[in-house]
Amino acid sequence: MPESLPTYRLYAIKYASREARRSDHFIGGDARDERMDMDYFIWVAVGAGRTIVIDTGFSAEVAARRKRKLLRCPIEALRLIGIEPGEVKDVIHTHLHYDHAGNIDLLPAATFHLQQSELAFAVGPDMRFRYFAAGYEADDIANLVRLNFARRLKLYDGAFTFAPGIEIDIAPGHSVGLQYLRIHTERGWITLAGDVASFFENISRQRPFVAAVDIAQMLRSYEKVRATVPSLDYLIPGHDTLVMESYPPASEELAGIVVRLDLPPLRPIPDRAAR
Repeated sequence: MPESLPTYRLYAIKYASREARRSDHFIGGDARDERMDMDYFIWVAVGAGRTIVIDTGFSAEVAARRKRKLLRCPIEALRLIGIEPGEVKDVIHTHLHYDHAGNIDLLPAATFHLQQSELAFAVGPDMRFRYFAAGYEADDIANLVRLNFARRLKLYDGAFTFAPGIEIDIAPGHSVGLQYLRIHTERGWITLAGDVASFFENISRQRPFVAAVDIAQMLRSYEKVRATVPSLDYLIPGHDTLVMESYPPASEELAGIVVRLDLPPLRPIPDRAAR
């Protein structure tokens, strides 16, 4: 009889926000140009004797320069759920855009996990194009290179099993080496899509997000991650305010700051593609 998989608690921590409109998010704009804000998250999986931080957010300096509203340091916010940043051993970077790859100096004991294609793109010749370079912070990329020299960076080439109950695959389009995770929880497998889809609507309406290295790949990646779940109740996008609104808080005091993704949503996530 096969050994049962471990289950993980899965948290989303909101650390920043941005006021925006629907036309800011979809290629081609949107006829219903209403307000549509963005939330910025890091995620944490806890279980089987492991604590895994997924992405590391951006700093106060970057927030000020890019005009984002920083609500809290994402790494310091780990303490809200009882995690000491200095004790974190593993960080998975979904990709290296500025809102996912900062603050790594605040995690001094961690090993970082990343697709080698993502790092290669971020240090490669296409960074001479402002369109691509604008998504990255040069200091963040330089810090990752230093981690590689320090043997604290593990680079992967495609899909792999990170640990029992945590599977990682690639779904490019938004970036070249974009990773998503499938995490086993008490309610089943959750697909942490991250920026494979910034919003639920990217998938449910097949509307590509404005930041893309390859739009066709992005649309195929929407289909790929959607096929991993029975409904959008089991898929977590990278920036949708519905995440914080739909999932139960980690505690009453953390409402609006930390939610539990391993628990069912308080209300079903709309899924037009399923109709």
